[in-house]
Amino acid sequence: MSKKYSVGVDYGSLSGRAVLVDVQTGEELASSVFEYPHAVMDEYLPDGKTRLAPDWALQHPTDYIEVLSHTVPDVIRQTGVSPDDIIGIGIDFTACTVLPVLSDGTPLCFLEEYKHNPHAYVKLWKHHAAQDKANKLNEIARGRGEEFLSRYGGKISSEWLVPKVWQLLDEAPDIYEKMDCFIEAADWIVWQLCGRQTRNSCTAGYKALWHKQKGYPSNEFYKALDPRLENLVDEKLSRDITPLGEKAGEITPEAASLTGLRTGTAVAIGNVDAHVSLPAVGVTEPGKMLMIIGTSTCDILLGDKECTVPGMCGVVEDGVIAGYLGYESGQSCVGDHFDWFVTNCVPASYADDAKEKGMNIHKYLREKASALKIGESGLVALDWWNGNRSVLVDVDLTGMIMGMTLLTKPEEIYRALIEATAYGKRMIIETFRENGVPVNELYAAGGIAEKDAMMMQIYADVMNMELRISASSQTPALGSAMFGAVAAGAANGGYDTIVDAAKVMGKVKDKVYRPIPENVKMYDKLYAEYKTLHDYFGRGENDVMKRLKKIRKDVKGEE
Repeated sequence: MSKKYSVGVDYGSLSGRAVLVDVQTGEELASSVFEYPHAVMDEYLPDGKTRLAPDWALQHPTDYIEVLSHTVPDVIRQTGVSPDDIIGIGIDFTACTVLPVLSDGTPLCFLEEYKHNPHAYVKLWKHHAAQDKANKLNEIARGRGEEFLSRYGGKISSEWLVPKVWQLLDEAPDIYEKMDCFIEAADWIVWQLCGRQTRNSCTAGYKALWHKQKGYPSNEFYKALDPRLENLVDEKLSRDITPLGEKAGEITPEAASLTGLRTGTAVAIGNVDAHVSLPAVGVTEPGKMLMIIGTSTCDILLGDKECTVPGMCGVVEDGVIAGYLGYESGQSCVGDHFDWFVTNCVPASYADDAKEKGMNIHKYLREKASALKIGESGLVALDWWNGNRSVLVDVDLTGMIMGMTLLTKPEEIYRALIEATAYGKRMIIETFRENGVPVNELYAAGGIAEKDAMMMQIYADVMNMELRISASSQTPALGSAMFGAVAAGAANGGYDTIVDAAKVMGKVKDKVYRPIPENVKMYDKLYAEYKTLHDYFGRGENDVMKRLKKIRKDVKGEE
């Protein structure tokens, strides 16, 4: 029997990447990355004239199609593998990333009449312009005693589906009326591959308020939000939800022409980048948290019972691995945090010195920061440059650095920002533990986890836990390829369950970051200061961040 292969495609915030994987070994034979030509649209639409308001984050669906047409043929070409031996393809996306489409899947931004309307485009996960809708939803849900709220840590985020579709209805009712479906980009791209609309249980559960046993909230709840939303689920969404690990369909002739795959190749149900990553590091049981560290960080953790955890992003039965509760939490600003600093705050002399040494600026700053003693800078920062996802669930919080003087150096600030993300993670882990969900082991994936040894050691020290790193540099794409192999099934050379696939294809590196006792003691002191600031500015005692944000909006005349 010839070797069999699977393709995984991971759609991130700025690019899409594909891997071609040996199904029998988990070896990644080739990878290919395609940068989105439109990137993240947060100032103007493609026309260059239509200006976007603050907190908007849009994308163009043609970029997603181009990822398929560039990366999948590329990995086939690199390896020389016959498409006849590629048994499946899986897709994952950032979430909640959603778009309005017609019944045949046509995005409304493709229509001439709507190409200048921002609401016709894809709303990226970090589109925060619907925060007022999220606030109102939470208030109404609490007032009605809606039990679903506890499954999401007590608050629904502006990043999720209902606030986004409510904003669309309120600001562009003609588009709401015109669209036949409001759909996750993961499900939309699977639709383009197999010609059949499906809705995956992961995004439905974590981002759209669906529950495996209870379904969606009642129509009365949606009516209480806005009478025009009463029939949202039946008119614009779907009650037909498909579990992870299922086959969505098969590659159509059109998709075969686009990708170079054979017509009839199995297509897996869509998934989310973080959730699909857990089996890619071989984790299929409770108590093991995976951090997917990128521009933001998403945490995935399995449990064997449904607990209420403040600030979690959700708990979904079978949401990650069948038979377990899947818990999600996260941080909205991690890699973005460091890029902001490098772009705006590093002096030219540092850039020149880095260039002279043949180093990129991040590596240069890490080298200088790693020479610092813990606590030497006298700084502590809050990691809220893009709001707080967990545990406060508040996008109106902002960043802060405490302790700066005229002697403060760039590398000290850079290290303080890294440490802030570690403190934020510890806050999340402690909250899970305090509410009955064990976190006994820690794993990390993503480019930062792979490349930044200093940051990973800081995480091990701050958490006082051993930290293991994914063996794959493209962990979500590997996870998607694994689900592609499951969609194909064992009879076709794949696997019948993701647990079976994880035993063979999921891997971590041999390197383990172990906490250093003296570092742990010092970080305990600094974390105590972080926690004080976290609670003071984040839990309502001093809302100065929100007041300043309102002043800024008033002065700039922003809506």
